[in-house]
Amino acid sequence: ETALMTSIEGNRGEPRPRPPFPAEKGLFQKPTLLNNVETYANIPQIILHGADWFTSMGTEKSKGTKVFALGGKIHNTGLVEIPMGTTLREIVEEIGGGIPNGKRFKAAQTGGPSGGCIPAEHLDIPIDYDNLISIGSMMGSGGLIVMDEDNCMVDIAKFFLDFTVEESCGKCTPCRIGTKRLSEMLDKITKGNATLEDLDKMEELCYYIKENALCGLGQTAPNPVLSTLRYFRDEYIAHVVDKKCPAGVCKALLSYQIDPDKCKGCTLCSRICPNNAINGKVKEAHVIDQSKCLKCGACLEKCRFGAISKK
Repeated sequence: ETALMTSIEGNRGEPRPRPPFPAEKGLFQKPTLLNNVETYANIPQIILHGADWFTSMGTEKSKGTKVFALGGKIHNTGLVEIPMGTTLREIVEEIGGGIPNGKRFKAAQTGGPSGGCIPAEHLDIPIDYDNLISIGSMMGSGGLIVMDEDNCMVDIAKFFLDFTVEESCGKCTPCRIGTKRLSEMLDKITKGNATLEDLDKMEELCYYIKENALCGLGQTAPNPVLSTLRYFRDEYIAHVVDKKCPAGVCKALLSYQIDPDKCKGCTLCSRICPNNAINGKVKEAHVIDQSKCLKCGACLEKCRFGAISKK
């Protein structure tokens, strides 16, 4: 918020130390109210219907409603307004209509790119500010991204962290340099080049950034990493120890194989391969040259006999 005011004043959009808080000294050094549009939108309704009406919705500490941008692996996407205290399961299964293609719910990420990933074990937790923080996430911007069994949580953590790396204003070292180092560590993991010691170092760096970054962006940037380490550490270990991506997402850890018992030798896969990595004669089992394979998945998509698998 202070970076926004600094930008409005015509300066580079960098945060200011607090205190003083904007309500005391904000835009052009004047007391300033700075809130989300959603907060201001509640005011007319509270004036019209009264405070008791507003507080009749929600939980003891989180009153009213919350608007979420529901997206990801879900049937019904869009903006949804729910009373505070609604469970994640109600949002995903009843409002969102469940996950397409009969896939299994794996996680939901709330709060935008700096939010945490919530596993299936917390589907029945009532959503409010305190509960989300207690399980490693936050309300944040109101984003709610649903993930299924085909999502790799290491890849998801890297995706969201890379956003904050790009958005860092660069003023403080923990955010400017720390998030970049985190991204590099995650890159090592997704490529199978990391060690278990790297996981410990990464977790330690996450807490350092949270405690020392100047503004909310840096302080919350490690949330996707910390929450996935907390709830999906087995996936990290699979990448590091077994050199495998359980979800089959991280390309460096994938290999495409042709089952000789199922291959009919139709040559379709070899003809559509962009790097001529598939060899074989007509009506004979084909073979993929792993040194040439780009892991694009074109062969898997086109094979009509289920002879190609991703491992």
